[in-house]
Amino acid sequence: MSIKPKLGTFDLTMIVVGLVIGMGIFKTPVDVAKETGSPALFYMSWVLGGLVTLCGALTYAEIGSRYPVAGGFYKVLSYGFHPAYSFMINWTLVISNAASIAAVTLVGAEYIGPVLLPETMQGESGRKMIAITAVIVLYIINMLGIRLSASSQNVLTVFKITLVLLLCFTAFSNQVAPAMEVQAVEKHSWFYIFGAALVPVFFTYGGYQQTINFGSDVRDPSRSTPRAIFTGIFIILLLYITVNYAYVKVIGFEQLKTTNALAARMAAVFFGEYGFKVTSVLLFLSVLGYANVNLLSNPRMYYAMAEDGVLPAIFKRVNSKTQVQEVALTVFTLLTVGLLYFLSNFRSIIQYVMLFDTIGLASAAATIFVLRRKTCHLDGTGIYKMKLYPAVPLFFIAVYLFVTVNIFITDWRQAISGMGWFVAGLPIYLIMKKVNK
Repeated sequence: MSIKPKLGTFDLTMIVVGLVIGMGIFKTPVDVAKETGSPALFYMSWVLGGLVTLCGALTYAEIGSRYPVAGGFYKVLSYGFHPAYSFMINWTLVISNAASIAAVTLVGAEYIGPVLLPETMQGESGRKMIAITAVIVLYIINMLGIRLSASSQNVLTVFKITLVLLLCFTAFSNQVAPAMEVQAVEKHSWFYIFGAALVPVFFTYGGYQQTINFGSDVRDPSRSTPRAIFTGIFIILLLYITVNYAYVKVIGFEQLKTTNALAARMAAVFFGEYGFKVTSVLLFLSVLGYANVNLLSNPRMYYAMAEDGVLPAIFKRVNSKTQVQEVALTVFTLLTVGLLYFLSNFRSIIQYVMLFDTIGLASAAATIFVLRRKTCHLDGTGIYKMKLYPAVPLFFIAVYLFVTVNIFITDWRQAISGMGWFVAGLPIYLIMKKVNK
């Protein structure tokens, strides 16, 4: 059974916002402040990241408009380069996306734990219990149908935007957080500063590229996909720049470098004694939105791989009534739950995830040059066509490759380990292709 279009532009816009705004904006500003060392460079990193993200959004909007298919991120790499390279990129991304969900739900559990659990159960086992329960509940919702999943995503995304707006409003108050002890931060060159700072920045801005996985789920994708990406990215840029200004104004730049529980500390200034509980609930709902949209998106990659004969045909089986890939969704959920037991700290996960994201995003963006040539017959038919081509995609690709190089410079051992997973994808591809043939 093939996938039928069930989603509109608003649904896809909420998916874009849900894919991007996870836990990053509530944690990574601390790392960016540490790496940059000054407010000017801090703001410059977020503005530069926003500019690059906008270039990426323009590029992916045209890719999604020219090539609207299920599992578009896999399909476009396969179409532009080779199915083997596409599999190597995507099989590592599926693992890193599951790790991202697991990490984010655990951080969310840290906030909601004191609200839900007695003090004796607020350790690691309690957090994992909350995280696993949350993933299972979202799995059940997604199994009931894509329409219910999308409606739930719309509600969760509204809560997520509400939380960020509440933090933004603190910028307009006259209150400031109590001073904390300031720790010295090591000085580095500009090359290192921007390379290191852009890793958490792009982690926080990333996720919108998965929108092209919904090409077969969206009504009139050639028009709906670009509109959803533009609207979603505009909302995100506005929220991110404002909330980072609020962080610096309320907490102070030097204190920001060493602040834990960033969102709760901000809310405590605005709401007083009820700040922590209010933030905990909203933050956990934000986490659920991030996890839910990834449960929606990632099974579409399995669908594309199964269509290509790399995975068994059962992975593209779609329930005719609910439009759910029941097997693919179940496998991805089990992978996420399994990774909850094998996570390291949040910062190392960022490095691991961004290694594959930077390579994958730059590679997928490069397919625009192939698509422009192979689908030139679509020009003038109403599809989106970006301005300033090829400067926009070239700028995006160059910056992301710069960040890839910096990841290798910063932690070459972990980068080599990650590339081992990438290279391992080739023999797995060849074996799966032969078995399924």
